[in-house]
Amino acid sequence: MSQGSNFVDYVKICCRSGHGGAGSAHLHRDILTSKGGPDGGDGGRGGHVIVKGNAQLWTMLHLKYRKHVIAGDGEAGGSSLRTGKTGRDEILEVPLGTTVKNAETGEVLFEITEDGETKILTPGGRGGLGNWHFKTSTLQTPRFAQPGEDGREDWNILELKVLADVGLVGFPNAGKSTLLSVVSAAKPEIADYAFTTLVPNLGIVSYRGGRSFVMADIPGIIEGASQGKGLGLRFLRHIERNSVLLFMVPADTSRTIKEEYAILLNELEEYNPELMHKPRVLAVTKTDMLDDELQAEMKKELPDGIPSVFISSVAQRNIDQLKDLLWKEINANIL
Repeated sequence: MSQGSNFVDYVKICCRSGHGGAGSAHLHRDILTSKGGPDGGDGGRGGHVIVKGNAQLWTMLHLKYRKHVIAGDGEAGGSSLRTGKTGRDEILEVPLGTTVKNAETGEVLFEITEDGETKILTPGGRGGLGNWHFKTSTLQTPRFAQPGEDGREDWNILELKVLADVGLVGFPNAGKSTLLSVVSAAKPEIADYAFTTLVPNLGIVSYRGGRSFVMADIPGIIEGASQGKGLGLRFLRHIERNSVLLFMVPADTSRTIKEEYAILLNELEEYNPELMHKPRVLAVTKTDMLDDELQAEMKKELPDGIPSVFISSVAQRNIDQLKDLLWKEINANIL
């Protein structure tokens, strides 16, 4: 498979819940009773369409070609106050970090963030009441019952936002994939051309004392991404669900480090101003080509107010120092 062919983070799906079963208008009859009272049971509830979180999933590929989800109808009530069978529920398992929206209004209905968490997306129709509910002192043998409630049909959008402790932010070829491959067991595609990474990649980074954290390589941003240029809006949303943002600027950038960092920061602010409140760390990459004198000069041009470190993923330079910085920011954010 080509890269990204099995990564799906957006699906539009039609969900139809089941109709409720009709209540029964039965009157009791048996060998000893020729004119008994009402004993019609209630109709069964129509099936729900339910969304359930599954921590083992990382993509919505299994839903990509499932455009219509139809739950079962409830069965009608029976005699002797028997309630009809509830309609079959349809359960859509999704990765953690999935946001569900109404396709017509754009309203966010809910988010799934925990394993096993369930939410009813499209509720089934209620079953109708049997005729025994309607008996009174003046109407002792009602010969009518309530019909079942119709199910609902809605178009919904399921959108995945990758959950991670650290999100890598940088222009194409900043060294994000290389860093992820060095600090974790992830094997993202690495090449010397822009937009090598076409989907987010996740890796578990080992830390001291048997501890670990999750790092996400977000596909490259370019100037104007917040207006939809490049991979733009398609992957900017994944940054929203990361606890700490690691900005990566290569030492061989054609701009100054401060300028490139400012452009990246501006793109995030244009997309979602709330991202400005997330902890940030700056890593200057590809520093194996720098001598001490040049590195000292570049440190004078670093942006203020952000922890920074010069690293080289290929030469394994200052990788542990970077992990220390990230671990400190992750735990500061939690506490």
